[in-house]
Amino acid sequence: MTDQEIPVEIEKFMDALWLERGLSDNTLQAYQRDMLKLHLWLQSRQLDLLSASRVDLLAFLAAQSRLGCKASSSARSLSSIRQFYQHALRENLLEIDPSQQIDMPKKGRPLPKTLSEADVEALLQAPDTSHSLGFRDRTMLELLYATGLRVSELVGLKLNEISLNQGVVRVSGKGGKERLIPMGEIAMDWLQGFLGGARVAILGERSCEQVFPSNRATGMTRQTFWYLIKAHAKRAGINKELSPHTLRHAFATHLINHGADLRVVQMLLGHSDLSTTQIYTHVAHARLQDLHQQHHPRG
Repeated sequence: MTDQEIPVEIEKFMDALWLERGLSDNTLQAYQRDMLKLHLWLQSRQLDLLSASRVDLLAFLAAQSRLGCKASSSARSLSSIRQFYQHALRENLLEIDPSQQIDMPKKGRPLPKTLSEADVEALLQAPDTSHSLGFRDRTMLELLYATGLRVSELVGLKLNEISLNQGVVRVSGKGGKERLIPMGEIAMDWLQGFLGGARVAILGERSCEQVFPSNRATGMTRQTFWYLIKAHAKRAGINKELSPHTLRHAFATHLINHGADLRVVQMLLGHSDLSTTQIYTHVAHARLQDLHQQHHPRG
């Protein structure tokens, strides 16, 4: 569509946006694209912008969704449409705003970034365990992946909150809710080796109630451990975007991939609401789709 074919209502709307709000060219162009899409869709149904009803606008948004338009894009489009009709009301072009009672589409929660099992294995093997601090880092990563602890829970973990005899970690999570989490044999082996060797070497004659002390014999901060994760990921050749909870996400996703019950994962993560845990089923489903497309002859 050329500039000459832009409906006069949209041109006046764009002029008003520029004069009243001083928007950038990019923002103005985005508004114009949104309104032209609606105009063309209405035109194909022998309608126009000033005769469209709420039902027509809902049908347009539904059609956009069927074409693969994301919720964030639909929300932006609806915002443009609302502002157009508010402008039309002010200019007495309409008596009723057809967009007034249309709710914004729910954007949903973004899927957490996670790692494949091969990525996790590479990350776990990145620390140099011939040195006491590297042994500490490897033990922390092993425990984090084995238990799904939050980083704050890991760095704050105290000696009296672990039981090698029972093979569990006792954690007080958000809201002071306590949970017991099994460690698994591999993490327990690393933890036992750390407590009897590398930890003693780090502390010397000093004492620290945290399981994982810094080289200053104090508890480690979340920021310090996050820096260590990024450094080890770089050493492992992992170029994916990471977050402080990357291994927690991997813990949950890999459990579900291997058939774990969602409510068990909920308990292990310390989620009060099952809907919070359900995001990991979407991660697993997305991963399965990717694998299918990569490896199936008709993917």
